[in-house]
Amino acid sequence: MTTDVYPPAKRSAVMARVKGKNTGPELTVRRTLWRLGARYRLHRRDLPGAPDIVLPGRRLVIFVHGCFWHGHDCARGARIPKANRDYWLAKVGRNRARDIENRTRLEALGWRVEVIWECDLKDAAALEARLRALLEPPTSA
Repeated sequence: MTTDVYPPAKRSAVMARVKGKNTGPELTVRRTLWRLGARYRLHRRDLPGAPDIVLPGRRLVIFVHGCFWHGHDCARGARIPKANRDYWLAKVGRNRARDIENRTRLEALGWRVEVIWECDLKDAAALEARLRALLEPPTSA
């Protein structure tokens, strides 16, 4: 028995509107990078996981993850819906496993991989500082 507040047709319509590309958090990160002078490519399908943002000259890829969808350890990511609990646990588990696999493959190809979580966007100054640090050339020891 399901306790969904929507009938199946309405639930399907709601879920169909969940975007995978050009989300609000992704656009925020892209605007900040652009303001910092970085130029990038988007959703390169020739790379594992089709990263949200690719900076080829810096060998850097950035994934902008929603806390709920990718199982972050913040309050929003730790929340599990009461309805269809087993489905959501499996769904988020598959997403996390896929994220780990994509990261491993990208690193094996020589890319630096950065994940920015949806909750990281709450502090604009910290986000800008983090992105600025990522854009700095790596120091050789």
